[in-house]
Amino acid sequence: MKLHGYKVRIANKDDEKFASEISMETKRSAIARGSGIANRSPDLIIQKMRAGRAVVAVTGDGRWAGFSYVEPWANGEFVSNSGMIVSPEFRKGGVAGAIKRKIFALSRKLFPKSKIFSITTGFAIMKMNAKLAFETVTFEQLPHESAFWEGCSSCIHYNLLNSQNRKNCLCTAMLFTPAIIKNK
Repeated sequence: MKLHGYKVRIANKDDEKFASEISMETKRSAIARGSGIANRSPDLIIQKMRAGRAVVAVTGDGRWAGFSYVEPWANGEFVSNSGMIVSPEFRKGGVAGAIKRKIFALSRKLFPKSKIFSITTGFAIMKMNAKLAFETVTFEQLPHESAFWEGCSSCIHYNLLNSQNRKNCLCTAMLFTPAIIKNK
């Protein structure tokens, strides 16, 4: 998929050079917005790239423009669309939407029977999810694995999440349920 000089594709070994920059921008964005964006280490980002579970937007001159990844949970019953970040100079240009569509397609390809979920505080992500037939759900409808919720530990709202027994937070949970499951 190309978008105004950007190519949105499954990340590969050549993209590992962007991991530190992606990690740092995720932290900067969380601070700037005062919102709950969980930190992603460069090692985690590289791990997702090597596993074929990440999408990156790259410019024609070799700069990263955006990133996201998928992660299976509950023995593949669920898969998350996570870590969406767009470099500030490329925001408001459609890069996030292109990444969201590509990461959703990758999720469907790798885990066709899985429910896909996204947790966000961002209205733009909520709108993108809604266009892909995600529905707003309660946290009770998400995976219950402690490892999943530990991923939220770097978020500024983590104490609130735990004080609510991981049943709600300031984030919005959205879920896509494949027709395979809906028709059972």
